[in-house]
This record gives sequence, C-alpha cells and structure tokens, in this order.
Amino acid sequence: MKPPRASQAAGLPPGRARLRPARRAWNALEASDASDVPDVLAPGLTAIFCGINPGRVSAAANAHFANPRNDFWRLLHAAGFTPRLYEPSEQFELLPLGIGLTNAAYRTTPGSGDLRKADFAGSAERLEQIALELRPRLIGFVGKEAYRGAFGERPELGLQERRLGETALFVLPSTSPANAAVPWAERLRWFQSFFDALSTKGASTTSQPPA
Repeated sequence: MKPPRASQAAGLPPGRARLRPARRAWNALEASDASDVPDVLAPGLTAIFCGINPGRVSAAANAHFANPRNDFWRLLHAAGFTPRLYEPSEQFELLPLGIGLTNAAYRTTPGSGDLRKADFAGSAERLEQIALELRPRLIGFVGKEAYRGAFGERPELGLQERRLGETALFVLPSTSPANAAVPWAERLRWFQSFFDALSTKGASTTSQPPA
C-alpha cells in the first residue's frame, strides 16, 4: 500500500511553514572532517535527512545527493520542504529552513553496495549524539540501507519504533537512480508523509503509514 498524504494543518501554507529555522552552523562533530561531503547541521533544526554515504559524484562536488540523476532535491521541493528547487551546491541554504543533512557512513564509494560493515562503526552513536545535542523533531533516513547500516536491523518505510532521545526516526525510499524502479509518485508520497509527520506532535509511531 502507498502512504496517504496527511491534510495540511489549518491556516498553514505548504512549504516551510512547519519548519523552525536553525540558528547557526554546528561544527561540534569533528568526525565529519573525515568525509568528502560535509555535514550540514546546526542547532534548532526541525528535520535531518540521513543518506547512506557519499558517492563519487557527491564527493567530487563536496555536496549531498549531487548526482543529477538522484531525485533527492526534486523530491525535497515537490514535497514542500523548500520554496524552490535547490541545487546541491546550495546545501547550506537548507539550514535557515530548519533542514540538515548527514550520512550514515562517511567513506566515498562507487555505490552503496561497496560499503563494509566497518564503515558504519560508530554511526548509531554519532546519530544519537546529533539527536541529543541538536534535538531535531525527526531524522529521515533516505533509503532502508542507511537505517540498516546504522542500527543493524531491517526497517519498513515510515516511522520507526526506535527513537533517539526525543527524536523520532523515519525511513524514506532511496532517491538514488539505482532505485528508479520505485515510481516517482510513490517516493513523493513518502516524502510528503515525512513532511506531514513534522506537524504531528510527538511523531507517534501510531501514525506510521503502511509500507
């Protein structure tokens, strides 16, 4: 089944209305220096998107989801997170919108299939530190393998039982061109469901849409 789109909160226009702006760039996690793609994080974020790891195109661009065939930035805009379509090079412009970016693994590989278990060592602890220090409402994992790599368990799409402090966790379909078999409309509905979950106080797992 496909996730339903929750109704817009009364009086709130689509887009940035539900996101609280971040206050400043956050550099507390020096581990991000080990990555070819920097973390885009700050205090006061509403949502953080966590990819699996940098691909070669993203590493060359020093930007998240930089492969032009990756639908992440298009889905982000279409789901209402951004007021316009952003380029990967504008990734730090997401911070004033209350949106952050990170990866479950930092090592650059040609594809996620080239990752090893060791690449995710410390990932769960790092994400927990991010959640406890920055206190985003939700962390969205862009692809099941990003969540599985961090926590060692197979998730379903949608809200998870696991939480990191007060931060709820949500698994989205991968936006990689390798996941092109999943229709655009289905991936968009999951991104819209994630957007709508941000307005659900407490982000209870009882509101998890069906996979």
